[in-house]
Amino acid sequence: MLIRVRTNVGLWRVELLDGSSAKSDDIYKTIAITRPTVAYQAPLSFDPGCTQPINPNLTLAAQNLGHGSMVHCRVDPATTIEAKAPSASVDVDVPDSNAVSAAPASSTAAGTTLITRRKILPDGTIQLVHENSVTDAKGRDRGFRKGMLSLRDMKMHWTLAEFTAMDAQYTFQIKRQDEAWSENVSLDSSSCNNFQNYLRNFKFQRQRFGYLYGTFEQGETNEKTKVRAECIYEPPQEANPSGGFIHLHDDDEGKVENLASMLGLKRVGWIFGHPPREKGFQFSSSEVIMAAELQLEAANGVEPTGFVSVKVTVGDDGHASFEAFQISKLCMEMVAEQALEVGAKPGFCYVNESFTAIQEGKESTTVENNFFLTLVPIVQHQSKIFICQFPFANRDLEPQQTMDDLKRQLAKSGSQGWSFIDLLSDFNLLLYLCHFLDVDIDMPNICRSVSNRDIPLDDGYKLIISGIAGLEGGY
Repeated sequence: MLIRVRTNVGLWRVELLDGSSAKSDDIYKTIAITRPTVAYQAPLSFDPGCTQPINPNLTLAAQNLGHGSMVHCRVDPATTIEAKAPSASVDVDVPDSNAVSAAPASSTAAGTTLITRRKILPDGTIQLVHENSVTDAKGRDRGFRKGMLSLRDMKMHWTLAEFTAMDAQYTFQIKRQDEAWSENVSLDSSSCNNFQNYLRNFKFQRQRFGYLYGTFEQGETNEKTKVRAECIYEPPQEANPSGGFIHLHDDDEGKVENLASMLGLKRVGWIFGHPPREKGFQFSSSEVIMAAELQLEAANGVEPTGFVSVKVTVGDDGHASFEAFQISKLCMEMVAEQALEVGAKPGFCYVNESFTAIQEGKESTTVENNFFLTLVPIVQHQSKIFICQFPFANRDLEPQQTMDDLKRQLAKSGSQGWSFIDLLSDFNLLLYLCHFLDVDIDMPNICRSVSNRDIPLDDGYKLIISGIAGLEGGY
């Protein structure tokens, strides 16, 4: 079983776990093989904010963690240096004969960097010879597959069925997925207009992304879901001069997830803008891989999910166009195994040398990105609960959020049909308030009144928020 661990310094893969018996302690032990000095600042958790830790006494399977699932933790960056040689000792003779699977060299366990063999010389003496477990004396790859151990180093005796079963783990049959898992996605008009208007500041020549928060609803048929996106949050990021974007560390990630949960929302997709592209070029390889990673996280493994990927660009007529897609389950499997890579051609995903992709009966080293995409119809709506007027966070071409912005928005209360709770029902405004109010006591009460207008907001909170905003004469 493979578990992916997202940390504040990157994504780590933890492989070769027993899905039926492994616990969180086994994840820690496996990480320690290559990072023996890592110091944890927050334990393995289900959420990015590390507020829902994994139960160490239950198995991973009992906590609905399966192959490809993602967990979160925070570590001290200074302690995460990867050991080149995981162990000072080497194995004598052959490795454990019970081993039945292989792993790429970058994730091998301790003691597999060197193999010690007994060699009988012509005079009858026995000499110990140290060999690299992946390459031979001349540097040639001697593994079962590129970067892997040889069959003999994994196990002394193989049956045809065992070999075929293991080989199948690294072979993917490339075919399209006929339909998406979602019936449609409904986008809030105000949030989408705000996002595309910001992209117009640089004429769509810089890529940018944000997360969609909303709800999953039952579709017309039980097999599919409807996605309703109410808000957009744009995390810290930088535009990559060569194209794409660089996702920076987000100190507010935990606050965003907690706020969404208090409002009855969850992350239902992501949206990104890009410059105009040639006809038929929908996603770059990096965007396909990122979308698959996000679907894996949303589905907690390689499972069907309603999570959507929405792209926006500008046409020749100057009008913005929105399209929604989902990544196929096959692509999710390949990304979970790290079988796909970014290469020279952005319209294709490159297949890692340790894996084999069979397309139309032939082995292929690349897969066209469109093979992994399924189209999701888009509809629009105007949110009945949320507005989108407060400045977005983390935008470099717009002024940062300030108290004056808070005062300006709440000062509209009582005029033009606006009530105090209406103006407060802005996701980015509520996130801004999380920096000043207690997120465990104050914010849950405020969010209940926002999401359910039948629950009036306590006058005390109105006075507190008005005071923070500097409003004179109350609300």
